[in-house]
Amino acid sequence: MPTSILLIDDSPGECELLRQAMTKAGYQGRVEVAHDNLGALTQLSPHSQSGEPALILLDLKLRGERGVDVLKQLKQNPRYAHIPIVILTSSNDDLDIRACYQAGANGYVVKPDRFDDLVSLSLHLWKFWIEHNCTLRMATPC
Repeated sequence: MPTSILLIDDSPGECELLRQAMTKAGYQGRVEVAHDNLGALTQLSPHSQSGEPALILLDLKLRGERGVDVLKQLKQNPRYAHIPIVILTSSNDDLDIRACYQAGANGYVVKPDRFDDLVSLSLHLWKFWIEHNCTLRMATPC
């Protein structure tokens, strides 16, 4: 089964930009999108056709809910707690960074302003989290 990334972001434009950047960076897996917590839980459901993602990228500023609350909910659920979650946001605020790490974030990355920088970031994200990082899903030791 090909690997996938679940992107939780309420902006369709930002989601499309990240998909394009991932493709340009050489990522050949799927980028599934959820626009809110409910959508994310639907994507992560055992009944979902998508399967379990190798990585979750979570925007911190979601309409109607806080990304850190979504993070806490996912990390407190044993079904999803092992999936790496990287915060991908525009906030560079120390309080946000601290709150996310305290809630269980595996990483915190500030979105770059330029598309070329987003492509470079995308390459580093998927190379590290999908190709190099050891996860429980791996059939063989890394």
